[in-house]
Amino acid sequence: MPNLYIGLMSGTSMDAIDAVLMDFSESDSHVVAHFSQAIQNDLKYEINRAISKRTWPQDIEELEQKFSQASADAVHHLLNKASVQASQVAAIGSHGQTVFHNPSGVPPISIQIGSARQIASKTRIQTVGNFRQADIDAGGQGAPLACGYHEILFRTIEENRAIINLGGIANITTLPADPASDITGFDTGPANTLSDAWTRKFQGLEFDHNGIWAQAGTVSQGLLNLMLSDPYFRQQPPKSTGREKFNLFWLESMLDQYKIPVEEKDVQATLVELTAQSIARAVKAHAAHTSRILLCGGGSYNAHLVSRIKHAVCDIHVECTGTYGVSEKWMEAMAFAWLARRTLEGKPGNVPSVTGATRKVVLGDLYKPD
Repeated sequence: MPNLYIGLMSGTSMDAIDAVLMDFSESDSHVVAHFSQAIQNDLKYEINRAISKRTWPQDIEELEQKFSQASADAVHHLLNKASVQASQVAAIGSHGQTVFHNPSGVPPISIQIGSARQIASKTRIQTVGNFRQADIDAGGQGAPLACGYHEILFRTIEENRAIINLGGIANITTLPADPASDITGFDTGPANTLSDAWTRKFQGLEFDHNGIWAQAGTVSQGLLNLMLSDPYFRQQPPKSTGREKFNLFWLESMLDQYKIPVEEKDVQATLVELTAQSIARAVKAHAAHTSRILLCGGGSYNAHLVSRIKHAVCDIHVECTGTYGVSEKWMEAMAFAWLARRTLEGKPGNVPSVTGATRKVVLGDLYKPD
């Protein structure tokens, strides 16, 4: 019998809700179908405005309903594509859309919209959501959460590996060849979030396709050095970050401090180099013996960004997870299908050596359709 789970993921870049249907009935799990539900511009605008204003909870309820409906729509499209009935699916694992993340605050907070209760009601499939809170309650960062799934897919005794997810924020999972060594992981800093925001502001586009605009510019080494001096890059893991930290206000404050005028295309080139250099520094500091880096996430499709990462990490072999049969685009959604399965089985989903939690915990809140 199939053991079907759906994973829903909307990352920091907020371009779409990615939905995957996973079959875990075999020892070698596989993707049955996938679908990407674009987030409509008006909803994206409202979410961005709410993130900037940080007005909780007044503005959240309506956004919650709209995003929950978009998530349910993604599930319906996915099931139709796969010719699968809702009754055949064991559960949905929904990450939701992060609108605020400050696990080091007092109190520690991470807020995602996209009500698991509403998704369960609209799809008639039990749904797991609010994955981060249990790890935060155990003293962890609540992020990154896909590292345990990366370990299952890619860890080997043959070589030290690192998985780097290039979403809005970049995060790394280190996979030591020594089975006795713990895996680690953390957010290295911005991947696409700053360059996307700069592109929207000055090009009117959602992103810089293949880094063409960045390639037309020249890296400002002085501005790059100023950006890399931000304390976050020196902070020791466990650590996680988001758009609360790395946003246009942060970028514009850097430009104000730098004082020397920089052309818009040169800023874009420098932002790409910031991603590459911050990743390289993280690898050198915390995964110095890495033999192979595997890239996933939307940034792995940006040829210019990938080339700069390869240059920055020097002698480490860099390729994409697709080389190993795991789509770069669907990796994170696959992880949340897996996490939902862990929740239903009563098994921990967090990795304390990654998040800094004091113990392993079962993640997520389960809501049934009724």
